[in-house]
Amino acid sequence: MNDREAWELFNRAELLYGRTEIEQAMDRLAARITGALGESFPVVLCVMGGGAVFAGQMLPRLGFPLEFDYMHATRYRGGLRGGEIHWEVLPRIPVAGRTVLVLDDILDEGHTLAATKAKLLEMGAARVELAVLTEKHLGRDKPVGADYVGLTVPDRYVFGMGMDVHGLWRNLPGIYALKE
Repeated sequence: MNDREAWELFNRAELLYGRTEIEQAMDRLAARITGALGESFPVVLCVMGGGAVFAGQMLPRLGFPLEFDYMHATRYRGGLRGGEIHWEVLPRIPVAGRTVLVLDDILDEGHTLAATKAKLLEMGAARVELAVLTEKHLGRDKPVGADYVGLTVPDRYVFGMGMDVHGLWRNLPGIYALKE
């Protein structure tokens, strides 16, 4: 895809949430997370690459001591449909016996976050909590639920705020959906 095609894709998309709505959702999430985990000295993990924008904006809102690291599990590899889980990077900070807060961009079908939670528990985490900027409303059960959800999105392909479409537009300050 070239830059002209990227702009055409963007211009055909629908804005679901703008910057103000996203900021308010993150403030609400931070308050809930602080109330629940503020005294637990958690390990906070960003799920790369989609969770980078969310984590980068959420961390300054968490006014308590924490350790930060990241992990990278992927199913999409630049495509629109998920496949098998592939672990690129596991956390370097030991999680055994710790409370772990995972920050990710979206809870879609739930396979990646379910595998992430299972992997962290396998690594000895005492407790794993999941916080997502968005959850996609699919109308069916998922293998895992998020403990903290900022915004819900419809069952459409969404991008912006860390979520990509064809590897592009993670950098948008809003959340957009491809037109059906």
